[in-house]
Amino acid sequence: MSDLKKKSSCQVGCWAMAAAAGVLTFIMLSTIGDYSFLPAVVLGILIFGLLGLLFNWLFCAPLPAAREKTDLSAASADAASTSTSASSASNAGAATVTRDSAAADKAAVEAKAQAAADKKAKVAADKKAKAAADKKASDKKTKADEKAAKTKADADQKAADKKAKAAKTKAYKTAAAKAEADAKAGEDFDGDDVREAADEGTKPATLAAAREGGADDLKRIKGIGPKLEKLCNTMGFFHFDQIAAWTPDEMAWVNANLEGFKGRATRDKWIDQAKLLAAGKETEFSKRVDKGSVY
Repeated sequence: MSDLKKKSSCQVGCWAMAAAAGVLTFIMLSTIGDYSFLPAVVLGILIFGLLGLLFNWLFCAPLPAAREKTDLSAASADAASTSTSASSASNAGAATVTRDSAAADKAAVEAKAQAAADKKAKVAADKKAKAAADKKASDKKTKADEKAAKTKADADQKAADKKAKAAKTKAYKTAAAKAEADAKAGEDFDGDDVREAADEGTKPATLAAAREGGADDLKRIKGIGPKLEKLCNTMGFFHFDQIAAWTPDEMAWVNANLEGFKGRATRDKWIDQAKLLAAGKETEFSKRVDKGSVY
Protein backbone atom coordinates (compact mmCIF):
# COMPACT_ATOMS: atom_id res chain seq x y z
CA MET A 1 0.00 0.00 0.00
CA SER A 2 2.88 2.30 0.87
CA ASP A 3 4.47 1.64 -2.52
CA LEU A 4 1.28 2.59 -4.34
CA LYS A 5 1.01 5.79 -2.32
CA LYS A 6 4.60 6.68 -3.08
CA LYS A 7 4.05 5.95 -6.78
CA SER A 8 0.95 8.12 -6.88
CA SER A 9 2.77 11.01 -5.17
CA CYS A 10 5.65 10.66 -7.63
CA GLN A 11 3.28 10.81 -10.62
CA VAL A 12 1.52 13.88 -9.24
CA GLY A 13 4.86 15.60 -8.77
CA CYS A 14 5.99 14.70 -12.27
CA TRP A 15 2.80 16.02 -13.87
CA ALA A 16 3.00 19.18 -11.75
CA MET A 17 6.52 19.85 -13.03
CA ALA A 18 5.34 19.15 -16.60
CA ALA A 19 2.42 21.55 -16.12
CA ALA A 20 4.75 24.26 -14.86
CA ALA A 21 6.97 23.74 -17.89
CA GLY A 22 3.95 23.92 -20.23
CA VAL A 23 2.72 27.17 -18.66
CA LEU A 24 6.21 28.62 -18.84
CA THR A 25 6.44 27.63 -22.49
CA PHE A 26 3.07 29.28 -23.24
CA ILE A 27 4.17 32.53 -21.52
CA MET A 28 7.50 32.65 -23.31
CA LEU A 29 6.01 31.90 -26.74
CA SER A 30 3.21 34.45 -26.39
CA THR A 31 5.47 37.23 -25.07
CA ILE A 32 8.98 36.73 -26.31
CA GLY A 33 8.27 34.51 -29.32
CA ASP A 34 5.40 36.66 -30.73
CA TYR A 35 3.17 33.61 -31.11
CA SER A 36 -0.59 34.11 -31.16
CA PHE A 37 -2.71 32.68 -28.41
CA LEU A 38 -3.83 29.45 -30.06
CA PRO A 39 -0.41 28.22 -31.29
CA ALA A 40 1.14 29.10 -27.90
CA VAL A 41 -1.55 27.08 -26.07
CA VAL A 42 -1.10 24.09 -28.38
CA LEU A 43 2.68 24.04 -27.92
CA GLY A 44 2.30 24.50 -24.14
CA ILE A 45 -0.04 21.51 -23.99
CA LEU A 46 2.38 19.48 -26.11
CA ILE A 47 5.30 20.29 -23.78
CA PHE A 48 3.13 19.41 -20.81
CA GLY A 49 2.25 15.98 -22.20
CA LEU A 50 5.77 15.05 -23.35
CA LEU A 51 7.50 16.14 -20.16
CA GLY A 52 4.83 14.49 -18.00
CA LEU A 53 5.44 11.14 -19.69
CA LEU A 54 9.21 11.58 -19.61
CA PHE A 55 9.27 12.51 -15.92
CA ASN A 56 7.03 9.57 -14.98
CA TRP A 57 9.27 7.15 -16.86
CA LEU A 58 12.45 8.58 -15.34
CA PHE A 59 11.33 9.07 -11.75
CA CYS A 60 8.36 6.82 -11.08
CA ALA A 61 9.25 3.55 -12.92
CA PRO A 62 9.84 0.54 -10.48
CA LEU A 63 13.39 -0.72 -10.02
CA PRO A 64 14.26 -4.23 -11.38
CA ALA A 65 14.01 -7.12 -8.83
CA ALA A 66 16.78 -9.53 -7.74
CA ARG A 67 18.36 -12.00 -10.18
CA GLU A 68 16.64 -15.04 -8.82
CA LYS A 69 13.29 -13.39 -9.00
CA THR A 70 14.08 -12.41 -12.55
CA ASP A 71 14.88 -16.04 -13.48
CA LEU A 72 11.68 -17.25 -11.90
CA SER A 73 9.79 -14.59 -13.77
CA ALA A 74 11.49 -15.66 -16.98
CA ALA A 75 10.58 -19.28 -16.36
CA SER A 76 7.04 -18.33 -15.62
CA ALA A 77 7.00 -16.21 -18.75
CA ASP A 78 8.34 -19.14 -20.79
CA ALA A 79 5.68 -21.43 -19.40
CA ALA A 80 3.02 -18.88 -20.10
CA SER A 81 4.42 -18.41 -23.58
CA THR A 82 4.40 -22.15 -24.18
CA SER A 83 0.84 -22.41 -22.94
CA THR A 84 -0.12 -19.47 -25.04
CA SER A 85 1.55 -21.02 -28.11
CA ALA A 86 -0.26 -24.28 -27.56
CA SER A 87 -3.53 -22.47 -27.11
CA SER A 88 -2.80 -20.42 -30.20
CA ALA A 89 -2.01 -23.54 -32.19
CA SER A 90 -5.22 -25.16 -31.00
CA ASN A 91 -7.17 -22.04 -31.81
CA ALA A 92 -5.47 -21.83 -35.21
CA GLY A 93 -6.44 -25.42 -35.97
CA ALA A 94 -9.98 -24.77 -34.91
CA ALA A 95 -10.02 -21.61 -36.96
CA THR A 96 -8.70 -23.53 -39.99
CA VAL A 97 -11.44 -26.14 -39.60
CA THR A 98 -14.00 -23.40 -39.21
CA ARG A 99 -12.71 -21.61 -42.30
CA ASP A 100 -12.77 -24.83 -44.34
CA SER A 101 -16.33 -25.53 -43.21
CA ALA A 102 -17.37 -21.97 -44.00
CA ALA A 103 -15.70 -22.20 -47.42
CA ALA A 104 -17.52 -25.48 -48.13
CA ASP A 105 -20.84 -23.94 -47.07
CA LYS A 106 -20.18 -20.88 -49.18
CA ALA A 107 -19.30 -23.06 -52.19
CA ALA A 108 -22.51 -25.05 -51.71
CA VAL A 109 -24.56 -21.85 -51.48
CA GLU A 110 -22.86 -20.44 -54.60
CA ALA A 111 -23.44 -23.70 -56.49
CA LYS A 112 -27.10 -23.67 -55.47
CA ALA A 113 -27.42 -20.00 -56.51
CA GLN A 114 -25.74 -20.74 -59.85
CA ALA A 115 -28.10 -23.66 -60.46
CA ALA A 116 -31.08 -21.44 -59.70
CA ALA A 117 -29.73 -18.75 -62.03
CA ASP A 118 -29.18 -21.32 -64.81
CA LYS A 119 -32.72 -22.62 -64.35
CA LYS A 120 -34.12 -19.10 -64.42
CA ALA A 121 -32.12 -18.29 -67.57
CA LYS A 122 -33.42 -21.47 -69.24
CA VAL A 123 -37.01 -20.61 -68.33
CA ALA A 124 -36.53 -17.10 -69.74
CA ALA A 125 -34.97 -18.47 -72.94
CA ASP A 126 -37.83 -20.96 -73.38
CA LYS A 127 -40.36 -18.19 -72.77
CA LYS A 128 -38.65 -15.95 -75.32
CA ALA A 129 -38.53 -18.75 -77.89
CA LYS A 130 -42.24 -19.48 -77.34
CA ALA A 131 -43.09 -15.77 -77.70
CA ALA A 132 -41.13 -15.61 -80.96
CA ALA A 133 -42.91 -18.70 -82.27
CA ASP A 134 -46.32 -17.31 -81.26
CA LYS A 135 -45.54 -13.99 -82.97
CA LYS A 136 -44.43 -15.75 -86.12
CA ALA A 137 -47.64 -17.80 -86.17
CA SER A 138 -49.72 -14.66 -85.49
CA ASP A 139 -47.96 -12.74 -88.28
CA LYS A 140 -48.53 -15.63 -90.66
CA LYS A 141 -52.24 -15.78 -89.76
CA THR A 142 -52.59 -12.00 -90.06
CA LYS A 143 -50.94 -12.04 -93.47
CA ALA A 144 -53.24 -14.85 -94.61
CA ASP A 145 -56.31 -12.99 -93.30
CA GLU A 146 -55.21 -9.79 -95.05
CA LYS A 147 -54.67 -11.66 -98.30
CA ALA A 148 -58.10 -13.32 -98.03
CA ALA A 149 -59.74 -9.98 -97.21
CA LYS A 150 -58.02 -8.29 -100.16
CA THR A 151 -59.05 -11.11 -102.50
CA LYS A 152 -62.66 -10.82 -101.31
CA ALA A 153 -62.59 -7.01 -101.58
CA ASP A 154 -61.21 -7.24 -105.12
CA ALA A 155 -63.89 -9.76 -106.06
CA ASP A 156 -66.63 -7.60 -104.52
CA GLN A 157 -65.32 -4.50 -106.28
CA LYS A 158 -65.15 -6.34 -109.57
CA ALA A 159 -68.73 -7.57 -109.14
CA ALA A 160 -69.88 -4.07 -108.16
CA ASP A 161 -68.13 -2.53 -111.17
CA LYS A 162 -69.69 -5.12 -113.44
CA LYS A 163 -73.13 -4.46 -111.97
CA ALA A 164 -72.68 -0.68 -112.24
CA LYS A 165 -71.51 -1.02 -115.82
CA ALA A 166 -74.51 -3.18 -116.67
CA ALA A 167 -76.87 -0.69 -115.00
CA LYS A 168 -75.21 2.20 -116.82
CA THR A 169 -75.47 0.39 -120.14
CA LYS A 170 -79.10 -0.40 -119.49
CA ALA A 171 -79.85 3.20 -118.50
CA TYR A 172 -78.03 4.47 -121.59
CA LYS A 173 -79.98 2.13 -123.85
CA THR A 174 -83.24 3.10 -122.18
CA ALA A 175 -82.47 6.82 -122.54
CA ALA A 176 -81.43 6.35 -126.14
CA ALA A 177 -84.59 4.45 -126.91
CA LYS A 178 -86.72 7.13 -125.23
CA ALA A 179 -84.87 9.88 -127.07
CA GLU A 180 -85.38 8.08 -130.34
CA ALA A 181 -89.05 7.61 -129.60
CA ASP A 182 -89.42 11.24 -128.55
CA ALA A 183 -87.62 12.37 -131.70
CA LYS A 184 -90.05 10.37 -133.78
CA ALA A 185 -93.15 11.37 -131.85
CA GLY A 186 -92.08 14.93 -130.92
CA GLU A 187 -92.40 16.49 -127.44
CA ASP A 188 -95.09 18.43 -125.65
CA PHE A 189 -93.18 21.70 -125.12
CA ASP A 190 -96.18 23.96 -124.59
CA GLY A 191 -98.01 21.64 -122.20
CA ASP A 192 -101.13 21.12 -124.34
CA ASP A 193 -100.80 17.30 -124.14
CA VAL A 194 -99.90 17.24 -127.84
CA ARG A 195 -96.38 16.26 -128.89
CA GLU A 196 -95.08 18.86 -131.28
CA ALA A 197 -93.58 17.96 -134.62
CA ALA A 198 -91.65 20.20 -137.00
CA ASP A 199 -94.96 21.52 -138.41
CA GLU A 200 -96.42 22.29 -134.96
CA GLY A 201 -97.90 25.77 -134.43
CA THR A 202 -97.48 28.88 -136.53
CA LYS A 203 -94.15 30.39 -137.53
CA PRO A 204 -93.68 33.88 -136.02
CA ALA A 205 -92.80 36.94 -138.08
CA THR A 206 -89.10 37.00 -138.83
CA LEU A 207 -86.56 39.51 -140.19
CA ALA A 208 -83.98 38.98 -142.88
CA ALA A 209 -81.52 41.10 -140.90
CA ALA A 210 -81.37 43.19 -137.77
CA ARG A 211 -82.96 46.63 -137.78
CA GLU A 212 -80.94 49.82 -137.97
CA GLY A 213 -78.80 50.15 -134.87
CA GLY A 214 -77.96 46.47 -134.78
CA ALA A 215 -79.38 43.37 -133.16
CA ASP A 216 -80.17 43.17 -129.46
CA ASP A 217 -77.91 41.08 -127.25
CA LEU A 218 -80.19 38.06 -127.02
CA LYS A 219 -77.67 36.45 -124.62
CA ARG A 220 -79.14 38.71 -121.92
CA ILE A 221 -82.14 36.32 -121.94
CA LYS A 222 -81.46 33.38 -119.63
CA GLY A 223 -81.34 30.20 -121.69
CA ILE A 224 -79.86 31.82 -124.82
CA GLY A 225 -76.15 31.35 -125.08
CA PRO A 226 -73.80 32.33 -127.92
CA LYS A 227 -74.66 29.24 -129.96
CA LEU A 228 -78.40 29.57 -129.45
CA GLU A 229 -78.26 33.32 -130.19
CA LYS A 230 -76.64 32.51 -133.52
CA LEU A 231 -79.40 29.95 -134.22
CA CYS A 232 -82.12 32.52 -133.37
CA ASN A 233 -80.51 35.04 -135.72
CA THR A 234 -80.42 32.40 -138.46
CA MET A 235 -84.15 31.77 -137.88
CA GLY A 236 -84.84 35.54 -138.22
CA PHE A 237 -85.05 36.63 -134.58
CA PHE A 238 -82.78 39.59 -133.69
CA HIS A 239 -84.70 41.74 -131.17
CA PHE A 240 -86.32 41.44 -127.73
CA ASP A 241 -89.64 42.82 -128.98
CA GLN A 242 -89.87 40.01 -131.58
CA ILE A 243 -89.65 37.36 -128.87
CA ALA A 244 -91.92 39.35 -126.52
CA ALA A 245 -94.66 39.35 -129.21
CA TRP A 246 -94.82 35.56 -129.71
CA THR A 247 -98.20 33.93 -129.22
CA PRO A 248 -98.57 30.50 -127.62
CA ASP A 249 -99.01 28.99 -131.05
CA GLU A 250 -95.87 30.72 -132.30
CA MET A 251 -94.00 29.61 -129.17
CA ALA A 252 -94.98 26.02 -130.00
CA TRP A 253 -93.46 26.43 -133.47
CA VAL A 254 -90.23 27.89 -132.08
CA ASN A 255 -89.93 25.07 -129.50
CA ALA A 256 -90.40 22.44 -132.20
CA ASN A 257 -87.87 24.02 -134.57
CA LEU A 258 -84.96 24.89 -132.25
CA GLU A 259 -82.68 22.11 -133.50
CA GLY A 260 -80.74 20.73 -130.58
CA PHE A 261 -82.56 23.06 -128.13
CA LYS A 262 -86.19 22.01 -128.57
CA GLY A 263 -88.46 23.22 -125.78
CA ARG A 264 -85.89 25.71 -124.45
CA ALA A 265 -88.06 28.78 -125.14
CA THR A 266 -90.84 27.52 -122.88
CA ARG A 267 -88.63 26.05 -120.16
CA ASP A 268 -86.60 29.26 -119.73
CA LYS A 269 -89.58 31.63 -120.17
CA TRP A 270 -88.09 33.66 -123.00
CA ILE A 271 -91.23 35.71 -123.60
CA ASP A 272 -91.44 37.00 -119.99
CA GLN A 273 -87.76 38.00 -120.00
CA ALA A 274 -87.98 39.59 -123.48
CA LYS A 275 -90.94 41.78 -122.44
CA LEU A 276 -88.91 43.28 -119.55
CA LEU A 277 -85.80 43.79 -121.68
CA ALA A 278 -87.80 45.29 -124.57
CA ALA A 279 -89.28 47.82 -122.11
CA GLY A 280 -85.77 48.88 -121.08
CA LYS A 281 -85.85 47.03 -117.77
CA GLU A 282 -83.37 44.52 -116.47
CA THR A 283 -83.42 41.04 -114.98
CA GLU A 284 -81.03 39.52 -112.47
CA PHE A 285 -79.53 37.46 -115.28
CA SER A 286 -79.15 40.43 -117.66
CA LYS A 287 -77.31 42.35 -114.90
CA ARG A 288 -74.83 39.52 -114.58
CA VAL A 289 -74.34 39.43 -118.36
CA ASP A 290 -73.78 43.19 -118.45
CA LYS A 291 -71.09 42.85 -115.72
CA GLY A 292 -69.34 40.22 -117.80
CA SER A 293 -69.70 37.50 -115.16
CA VAL A 294 -71.58 35.04 -117.43
CA TYR A 295 -69.93 34.99 -120.86
